[in-house]
Amino acid sequence: MADGADVKETPRGRYSAGVMEYRKMGYWEPDYEPKDTDIIALFRITPQDGVDPVEAAAAVAGESSTATWTVVWTDRLTACEKYRAKAYRVDPVPNAEGQYFAYIAYDLDLFEPGSIANLTASIIGNVFGFKPLKALRLEDMRLPVAYVKTFQGPATGIVVERERLQVWGRPLLGATVKPKLGLSGRNYGRVVYEALKGGLDFTKDDENINSQPFMHWRDRFLYCMEAVNKAAAATGEVKGTYLNVTAATMEDMYERAEFAKELGSTIVMIDLVIGYTAIQSMAKWARRNDMILHLHRAGHSTYTRQRNHGVSFRVITKWMRLAGVDHIHAGTVVGKLEGDPATTRGFYDTCREDKVPMKLENGIFFDQDWASLNKLMPVASGGIHAGQMHQLIDHLGEDVVLQFGGGTIGHPQGIAAGATANRVALEAMIFARNAGRDYLAEGPAILAEAARTCTPLRQALDTWKDVTFDYASTDAPDFVPSATVS
Repeated sequence: MADGADVKETPRGRYSAGVMEYRKMGYWEPDYEPKDTDIIALFRITPQDGVDPVEAAAAVAGESSTATWTVVWTDRLTACEKYRAKAYRVDPVPNAEGQYFAYIAYDLDLFEPGSIANLTASIIGNVFGFKPLKALRLEDMRLPVAYVKTFQGPATGIVVERERLQVWGRPLLGATVKPKLGLSGRNYGRVVYEALKGGLDFTKDDENINSQPFMHWRDRFLYCMEAVNKAAAATGEVKGTYLNVTAATMEDMYERAEFAKELGSTIVMIDLVIGYTAIQSMAKWARRNDMILHLHRAGHSTYTRQRNHGVSFRVITKWMRLAGVDHIHAGTVVGKLEGDPATTRGFYDTCREDKVPMKLENGIFFDQDWASLNKLMPVASGGIHAGQMHQLIDHLGEDVVLQFGGGTIGHPQGIAAGATANRVALEAMIFARNAGRDYLAEGPAILAEAARTCTPLRQALDTWKDVTFDYASTDAPDFVPSATVS
């Protein structure tokens, strides 16, 4: 990032051998008007001391598109004016000295259609290690309709999933089998049966249960599907369990998914850590085989949690809706995992809305049209219990899977009682909402009223009472709504 002051800003000078500033190479265009077909990325940049923020933004644009550290004359063998990414706006981040929001536009021709791997190789592939930056974060992206339509989107979607389960008008209920590691196949299946018989719609594997010495994956699948079928017969309801097919190779994952299908499962599960290509491959398999695909966001906080460096989870959510998963863990607000209320609303809107308007207070920087891609079901999981039901519905809405792992399996009277407590709490709250009551304000009273005739709910409320995880969020929006002037 030399100053380049001695390089003439003429076509001949631009391609003279040597080093010049990125902004003088064409990567800074303050008058640029993004095209409808451009992909736009918003980066939070923290330049090193002495590095001009505009030059830093131009460097990010250059290094994530066509530039390298020195002038190369081979640019002139390409349509270089078109292929250069263009930083066109740099704004100071509110209340964050030394940080800037950089808006960068990319021509659509820079990206392979329908490939998350190619998109990410460009946008986050190299530039995050660039020395002139102290830190860099990808905050948001605007994905044009022309690009969105090259992806299949969620294989099943919320509407069809509800039709298959025959459940409308309320959130779905689930539970993660606990302990996540160490159970034998038979005991694992017993947990699934008790939870489903007690009133849950789903149970699930956790992110790190694959095929370990204490329980081979095939045994787990057999015992789990036996449990699903028995619970469905006992209750007269459609039931399911997320069978984690995550494995070392695609061949192994396809084998496990095919076996799950043979056993009659309606849903399989994968982990985010398998990578974007594997995720898209499994999404295509799920669509071909009429299966719901659940994505556990395992590993995301290694790069989504900190506000100054990494990739925002709202961007991961957008990529996963493109990729074609049907479920994604998206935060609980009141649970044990990171989740600012306003930021989480932005994640949920990104999952469920056809068109998401810019809403800075929710961390949404661009209007996003999803061009009729199916909706992605958000999943709330991690440290939640029946006593928070009113808060969960208020924060997260109706199209969500509420998963109570410890909040089901930790019930003092056993797993089935824990499931019943959650089901009664949910239905009491939905009934109160539909009757026009202020269910958020009256939530504890509504639950106490329901608990008078439901011993499992009363025991759940007595056990966990006001347990919550009240810590300041590390990833909150940078903007807050202005006070209304009357």
